[in-house]
Amino acid sequence: MRIALFITCVNDLLVPETGKAVVSILSRLGHSVEFPLEQTCCGQMHANSGYRDEAVPLVQHFVRTFQDFDAVVAPSASCVAMVRESYPRLAPSAALTSVVERTFELSEFLVDHLGVVDVGARFPHRVTYHPTCHGLRMLRLGDRPVRLLSAVDGLTLVPLSGAEECCGFGGTFALKNPGVSGAMLGDKCAAVCATGARYVAAADNSCLAHIGGGLSRRAAPITPIHYAQILAAR
Repeated sequence: MRIALFITCVNDLLVPETGKAVVSILSRLGHSVEFPLEQTCCGQMHANSGYRDEAVPLVQHFVRTFQDFDAVVAPSASCVAMVRESYPRLAPSAALTSVVERTFELSEFLVDHLGVVDVGARFPHRVTYHPTCHGLRMLRLGDRPVRLLSAVDGLTLVPLSGAEECCGFGGTFALKNPGVSGAMLGDKCAAVCATGARYVAAADNSCLAHIGGGLSRRAAPITPIHYAQILAAR
């Protein structure tokens, strides 16, 4: 199986360790992963800001870049949701449909397509999990990430009160509505702090950056971490 890593902009620029973690996990399971250097932004920021015409070339480039792979795996529920939900409306074609059907968020690929829950990880810490909005509501990831984390040796998974409530990031929402975003972030950080966890995990580093900023301003001893990095730990 030819698997491509779609790293996404935020991970590539800010948290490359997450992309490396995906490669480590899949390699441990006996799969090789390729990294197409031609990949660029998926166009989510453009489309969500009303620049649909400007997003179309990025959509078409994504299809050209990944069309020869059996599976495209990304550590970002947000960007996979863009591909899955928005691409067919922006630039529909047979080639696009084929690539969209082969694009997966990491937990989908591990649980549904590889049939794996225990990836052989060890992470002896208290962790709470925040289900990000796109993963929860658009991809409907359900309990897949939680099942993967629950199988990690030594990990204590702590329930998060109000877990399904948005953290307030929402891409440009946080920039356009800082007051509302800040209030939502405050509620989320308070809930995370109440867990007594050492780490807060999620499927999107964009949301984790937002939460991490709030936790830092509170001087809370809690580290935001992508769940893929936990699954890669030994």
